[in-house]
Amino acid sequence: MHKSPGAQDPTAASRRTVLALFAALTAAPLLASPQASAAPRLAAPGLDDPAKKEIAMKLVSSAENSSLDWKAQYKYIEDIGDGRGYTAGIIGFCSGTGDMLDLVELYAARKPGNVLAKYLPALRAVDGTDSHQGLDPNYPRDWRKAAQDTAFQQAQNDERDRVYFDPAVRRAKADGLRVLGQFAYYDAIVMHGDGGDSASFGSIRRRALSRAKPPAQGGDETAYLHAFLDARVWAMKQEEAHSDTSRVDTAQRVFLRKGNLDLQPPLDWKVYGDSFHIG
Repeated sequence: MHKSPGAQDPTAASRRTVLALFAALTAAPLLASPQASAAPRLAAPGLDDPAKKEIAMKLVSSAENSSLDWKAQYKYIEDIGDGRGYTAGIIGFCSGTGDMLDLVELYAARKPGNVLAKYLPALRAVDGTDSHQGLDPNYPRDWRKAAQDTAFQQAQNDERDRVYFDPAVRRAKADGLRVLGQFAYYDAIVMHGDGGDSASFGSIRRRALSRAKPPAQGGDETAYLHAFLDARVWAMKQEEAHSDTSRVDTAQRVFLRKGNLDLQPPLDWKVYGDSFHIG
């Protein structure tokens, strides 16, 4: 629906701390503490960790907008000729797929009479088509004007999380996937949506499950992610607008082959031939 597009153990002690503990233990009896031995190891952060989420936003923006500056994309809007009408905003909300309509309705509910509210009847009419009827000629201009409003920026953030980010992370965690797998799910939902067609996220996941088991089912995480990315590439090639698979081939697959399942920086990747780096 959009532009063709191991955390370090926090209990590890320093050498100085280890030497001090050793000296203390040689001077006193060793007493085992049931509470200490039962202390749980802190879980590694997921994609919903603020630092990891920022990486996710930059990765998606590199594919959607050829830029790591994802916050500059609130104002982005154009028809990219993919049959979905206008594509706009930080996640590629589309006038033809309903998510742009939901966003503008949320903005209108929070700020009645805003500059985009008058387009709601037209957005309802063009939903499911690539038509601009009722939107041209001033809708792009007004979208860019609205994007200067922090209320509209927050509405974009909230709809991104509600429709795409939160469901993707929740499902990936249920499958036992770490940060890279959570991102792979998120990027797939961003591009393909979660409808019922053969190229939707749900269909991609089912295709992967037919070839490998995720960790939650006792499978190998790397093998499952390769199966998921294979299924994702197949889905992308079903549509001309998404037929360039570099956001998988020279980005996600690169991290996977390096064994970087937690998306630990530094990260280097390419999308559509452009090189990107997160230090």
